[in-house]
Amino acid sequence: MDMPTQTLQAEGGDIRLSSRKQPFNLLRWFSLISMAVIGTVAVALGAVSTRFVITESVQRDALLTSQFIQAIALVEVRHVSIPNVRTMGELLDPRNDKNFSDVDPLARAIARGEFLDHIEHLPDVILANIYAPDRMVIWSTNPALMGTTIHADEDLEQAFASRIPVSASYHDVDKSRLEQKFVTPPEYIFIENYIPLFDADGDKVTAMVEIYKEPKDLISRMERGLVLIWLATALGGGLIYLGLYWIVRRAAILLAAQQKQLITNETFVVLGEMSSAVAHSLRNPLATIRSSAELALEFDSGPARKNINDIIGQVDRMSKWVRELLQSLRPLNDDAEPVNLVAALHDSLMAFEHQIANASVHVVFDPKLTPMVLSQQVQLTQILNSLLANALEAMDKGGTLTITLEPTDSHRLSMVVSDTGKGMNEEQRSMAFRPFFTTKQGGLGVGLVLVKRIMERFGGAVTLESREGEGTSVRLSFKLVP
Repeated sequence: MDMPTQTLQAEGGDIRLSSRKQPFNLLRWFSLISMAVIGTVAVALGAVSTRFVITESVQRDALLTSQFIQAIALVEVRHVSIPNVRTMGELLDPRNDKNFSDVDPLARAIARGEFLDHIEHLPDVILANIYAPDRMVIWSTNPALMGTTIHADEDLEQAFASRIPVSASYHDVDKSRLEQKFVTPPEYIFIENYIPLFDADGDKVTAMVEIYKEPKDLISRMERGLVLIWLATALGGGLIYLGLYWIVRRAAILLAAQQKQLITNETFVVLGEMSSAVAHSLRNPLATIRSSAELALEFDSGPARKNINDIIGQVDRMSKWVRELLQSLRPLNDDAEPVNLVAALHDSLMAFEHQIANASVHVVFDPKLTPMVLSQQVQLTQILNSLLANALEAMDKGGTLTITLEPTDSHRLSMVVSDTGKGMNEEQRSMAFRPFFTTKQGGLGVGLVLVKRIMERFGGAVTLESREGEGTSVRLSFKLVP
């Protein structure tokens, strides 16, 4: 793949800087975007729910106040003896007393006084005003407002025009409004209600009752409701985010594993095609060279004999590389079968008995059980032979080869092959399972790759631990036969 490059002119030559595009990080971008989206939606839902609760609570309180005032207005008119079925709205303005000469002044005063007393002693009332149609305050719980005419009050004008109750809620006192002159200022939120009173025909607003209330019980309930709304919103948003994050994280891990496997498979396909072509091309020339060397060996018993033997040895080594290369790139069969791990280990140790003796290596292997694992006999033998060969080559001056079997649980078993050889440094250890990487002189670097492929094909795993100068331990995890 071509990478974009930049060239900088410098003294003594050019300096090339290559920039590589960073891969798309699905989990990081999902975390940021989903958090922003879910947070925005949660805040919007919380704000809408909060507004709905406040509005509905205020409207409900206003409706109850309006119904109560209109009910007591009707009751007080009926309670006193007033002819011609007058309404309370017609009796509240003292300036209209002269227009009702047929009404007993005492009865009128009693009805008006009892109604105003009810208004003054309504629960949670902090200010009450009554307006005449000309917007003058004809009565108020704050005597300083009586006789004042209010101009340019939108809520008051709306109430007179619409002839329906109008309500509003406030958090702060508006000092520019003359009617908001409280004897006792409100502590938190307060509600303003306009309740119209009509004439006997119900067509004309004869008085407007303005009630300022600070319903502490309602406010307390609203506060608890708002806390519950925001807690539920935050908890719901958090649970949704965590649930989606868990799903996407699992998906990202799966995609990364599949991508890694895909890259590995593509690498093996390319290497397989190339290596197969090279290996097949080398077989016939190597066979010809070996045959010619053997023929020359029969006719030459002089000084060239040693060189001819070296040729045969090198040809055999190259032929072994070709076989290993073809075997490492051959597709593996998925059919697992029960295999006796201890028996397979004994067979491999017997095959390396001569090399073990020549290298002065002490073998420690004392199995306490004979487990049956899921693998294939031929491929398991290949794994064990590769590990034993690596361990013996690492201990060319002698050492100890230790093989232990450790049950992990009721379904898995671990086998650890440890040597006291040269070991590997950190960089070598990180590249141990890469194709064609080797620390051995003349090695091909496909042994551990093949071990990893075979183990993973049958549901197992392989890990490696090594310290330079101390030795190497390879742990194989097998699935037990159920």
